[in-house]
Amino acid sequence: MIYAKRFQSLMLALSVAAASVPAWAADTAAAVTEYSKATGGTGGPVVHQLNLQPPATKIAHEVYDLHNLMMYICLAIFIAVFGVMFYSIFKHRKSLGHKPATFHESTAVEIAWTVVPFLIVIGMALPATRTVVAMKDTSNADITIKATGMQWKWGYDYLKGEGEGINFISNIATPRSQVGSPGVAPTEKRSDTYLIEVDNEVVVPVNRKIRVVTTANDVIHSWTIPAFAVKQDAIPGFVRDAWFKAEHTGVYRGNCVELCGKEHAFMPIVVRVVTAEEYTAWVDKKKKEMAALADDPNKVWTLDELKTKGEKVYTTNCVACHQATGKGVPGAFASLDGSPVVNGPKADQINVLLHGQKSGKFPSAMPPWNALSDTDIAAVITYTRNSWSNKAAENIVQPAEVLAARK
Repeated sequence: MIYAKRFQSLMLALSVAAASVPAWAADTAAAVTEYSKATGGTGGPVVHQLNLQPPATKIAHEVYDLHNLMMYICLAIFIAVFGVMFYSIFKHRKSLGHKPATFHESTAVEIAWTVVPFLIVIGMALPATRTVVAMKDTSNADITIKATGMQWKWGYDYLKGEGEGINFISNIATPRSQVGSPGVAPTEKRSDTYLIEVDNEVVVPVNRKIRVVTTANDVIHSWTIPAFAVKQDAIPGFVRDAWFKAEHTGVYRGNCVELCGKEHAFMPIVVRVVTAEEYTAWVDKKKKEMAALADDPNKVWTLDELKTKGEKVYTTNCVACHQATGKGVPGAFASLDGSPVVNGPKADQINVLLHGQKSGKFPSAMPPWNALSDTDIAAVITYTRNSWSNKAAENIVQPAEVLAARK
């Protein structure tokens, strides 16, 4: 059974490689379909996969072709060099009576081993340079999306084009019961999309140029989708960009590929490519959801209401760093249990969540969380001020106070 699966994976990889050859480029859609079937439509890598993921964009096709071209050139050089070497060793061995030649230099050989490698390098560099230049051309994009890396999730803001104004946080959706912990086996069977599934997917229309602007709140991350041939670092304080234009609808998966801390393996990226009509419907639905979630900042909440809502916000956004106990991670993330910020004036804590805190009265590595709504910020602050051993004098924060602090 194991060998049958490996043989199936090998045949799949060979079919994908064949689909990447320019002369057979028309068969790529079929290859992607077969790939999707083989992975159960997950859009992720195949078990025992031997080659790159099937390309889903023009740039990815070019990268795939360049990969194969370089492999063929390296193979040809290997065969030529070692073929000549072994031929010379075999045909001119001492047992046949050959004697070593005694010459000092050869101008022809010197010229040959200078000119030939130069021509090979130029032949490899020209198509590679053309593709790299095309990869960097992010002009005339139909839709611009900002991807913000943070420990350990992604934040997305649709900046331009259809869907402008949409924003959300994308967290890993794989339950911890499938992951387990050191020394403890998982209690639930792992799914086909284990560690490559999220609660909020990036949705884009097919055959539209999508510009992705990357940055980060804390450390360096990297936004990567192999099927799009996109890998762009997200660096705090810098703005980088990349683009893709998906040729096929479907789900495409990637990960943060820059080591960013202990939860680095839990930062998947999922892009769902849909038709133009489906995208328009998604935009309408998403904007309605955002409007429904945008609570009236003038509403006055009770302490219990804020604590209940705040616990959910904390579990979704804060628990990875500050832990469920509020103790944080010594030397890395501050403890909220007994924190002078949490137990001090509420204005200081509101300021930390809105603007981050890397210097000043309470220096830390805390990034800004101003993408959260006024109600969410008020709720999570109220929750922390009334949890664990904290007994803050100012133990409740209303959304209106957060709104006022934004101005």
